[in-house]
Amino acid sequence: MRYGLSVVLCAFIMARCANAQEIVESQEHNFRVETFAEGFGVPWGMAFLPDGRLLVTEREGTLRVVGKDGRLSAPIEGVPEVRAEGQGGLMDVALHPQYAQNGWIYLIFSDPLRGPIGGTLGHTAITRGKLRGKRLVSVEVIYRVPERFYSPHSHHYGARIAFDREGYLYFSIGDRGQRPLAQHVELPNGKVHRLHDDGRVPEDNPFVGQKDAIESIWSYGHRNPQGLALHPGTGQLWAAEHGPKGGDELNHVRKGLNYGWPVITYGINYDGTLITDKTEAEGMEQPQTYWLPSIAVCGIDFYTGEGFGKWQNDLLVTSLKFNRLHRVRIEGVEVVQDEIVYEGESRVRDVQTGPNGAVYLAVEEPGRILRLMPEK
Repeated sequence: MRYGLSVVLCAFIMARCANAQEIVESQEHNFRVETFAEGFGVPWGMAFLPDGRLLVTEREGTLRVVGKDGRLSAPIEGVPEVRAEGQGGLMDVALHPQYAQNGWIYLIFSDPLRGPIGGTLGHTAITRGKLRGKRLVSVEVIYRVPERFYSPHSHHYGARIAFDREGYLYFSIGDRGQRPLAQHVELPNGKVHRLHDDGRVPEDNPFVGQKDAIESIWSYGHRNPQGLALHPGTGQLWAAEHGPKGGDELNHVRKGLNYGWPVITYGINYDGTLITDKTEAEGMEQPQTYWLPSIAVCGIDFYTGEGFGKWQNDLLVTSLKFNRLHRVRIEGVEVVQDEIVYEGESRVRDVQTGPNGAVYLAVEEPGRILRLMPEK
């Protein structure tokens, strides 16, 4: 699909859920929206523990555990210091695929570095640790770029994490507000990266052995991917990426490919001027779909629960700008449907399928976790 889905959005009936009793009607399921947990700053990422408790990061630099009753823990100790400025802070959280055996929890964050003339620089980094009571222990940084790559810019960190079936760790780094760097494999900015679970670079990464290249790079030419997920059926890697003014993208991410930013884009500058007059170019990938106007696309998750049976393997896509949740159906690598299933009154930052088959949304203003419960 090569055109903005905003012009072909499927019909929907939306509701602003003022209370837990209001029923939202969507094409294939009706559901009610409940407040599951509240009292957060800016909740950014979520991950469910095997026992049903929920890990939630707050951009301000806090990790909390939410009980099955919705009660928040005190801030977990042992979390790394973050550069909580602009779009930076503590961002995504993920469990190792063999969490039950090894207990590893992964956090991606904006790592602070004191600048040479004062102030703080930052770049995206990853740490892992094990939860013991109210503390992370055995904490170790498994990814940190050399200091020469740190920048005073406080936006476009990317900062989503996803594990594949073989245990490889994928993560995104935005262009950090320095557009041209996304096209250069000698820099980490504007890339999706791939590592072993302990931070080692896999030998079959596409730029291993290439002079001066960052060997963790898996794909390049990205602006600011803040959604990353593996299709549960095919194992394909998908990324949702913030465009500028317009041109948010959904990409099927593959080894060594160039996704075009900023040489090609369906967006323009925020002041209305052109970034480029090109929307396609030889050797650069087209998005599987894009949104005009921009929806400020953020966290994504393939639905794998039982509560919304007709949504099985559909991609749930969050929208910051319009406070929405989209349901995107993919056949092969083609987007065939995009339905807005929920529109609320707060920015929707992340989405996760819960162990009970419900859908959980991290929303802002005020920070809380909503739960979508199917109506039988």
